[in-house]
Amino acid sequence: MSDSEVSTWFNSFDTVMTDCDGVLWVGAEPIPGSPEMINRFRDLGKRVFYVTNNSTKHRREYKTKLDKLGFGGGMDEVIGTAYLSATYLEQINFDKSKLVYVIGSSGITQELDDVGINYLPNGISESLVMDAAVCHGLKQVEEISETVSAVLIGFTPKFSFNDILLANFFLQNPNCLFLQEAPDATFMATSDSGKKFTAPCTGSMVAAVATAAGRQPVVLGKPSKFMFEIVQRRHPGIQPERTLMIGDRANTDILLGKNCGLQTLLVGSGVHSLTETRAWEASQDPEQRRMVADFYADKLGNLLDRVTQLEK
Repeated sequence: MSDSEVSTWFNSFDTVMTDCDGVLWVGAEPIPGSPEMINRFRDLGKRVFYVTNNSTKHRREYKTKLDKLGFGGGMDEVIGTAYLSATYLEQINFDKSKLVYVIGSSGITQELDDVGINYLPNGISESLVMDAAVCHGLKQVEEISETVSAVLIGFTPKFSFNDILLANFFLQNPNCLFLQEAPDATFMATSDSGKKFTAPCTGSMVAAVATAAGRQPVVLGKPSKFMFEIVQRRHPGIQPERTLMIGDRANTDILLGKNCGLQTLLVGSGVHSLTETRAWEASQDPEQRRMVADFYADKLGNLLDRVTQLEK
């Protein structure tokens, strides 16, 4: 893009929504240039929102990490799927005398605590033993099963057969809600020797439960429109066509943008690359072509040099 085109582009949006893992940081380290670019967006008068499909942390924890790594921003600018889960249940007027069975982390349960929604205690599935066709230890669960009105699944490295068993048991009730915090099937991981590989994520775990229960969940995180709808509802006046969605994963981040009419920027510092984008662009499959972002950068920090040149 020429300097003139970059200037026109930057003037075409006033809200930025950005993914976190793979865009802003990898693990505990910021991706070089990302903190400076986020702060430059603010200097240019843009509003910045952090939107993540990672439900392992409460927004307070994200706020702490954002401050530590130099990104800044308020807790009301963090929209994670743990928060979305609690917000969704609150918006549908979930009966607070009922319980949620959570397969996930404390990020979800802390957000549920904030809105007064109760859930089964962690570890309730651990005593279950399937012996042939008989499940031992289920009597206690049967006694409370009528009070469980939702099964909510987020990421947890402790996912087990018993989680599938118990979720399936509750989902036999057609009135029990089935919620999935995010569809990501895998995430990028690194072995202790430094080798990168794809590891199973929430989508893989939900697939096991969905197969057993014969039901499909309501998906709350990207690319569901619900994430952008919450940003708009909490912050009136945000216009889709003047909002830029930045992400490293085309099938969640970029598709969220396409589903909501946002501008999109793919960065190559995480899951998907320019090579993959070129292949989707040439594909005859319209669903693959939808994953092609409007703009591409190897990493978010690369925009910093272009903006700096415009200001000279």
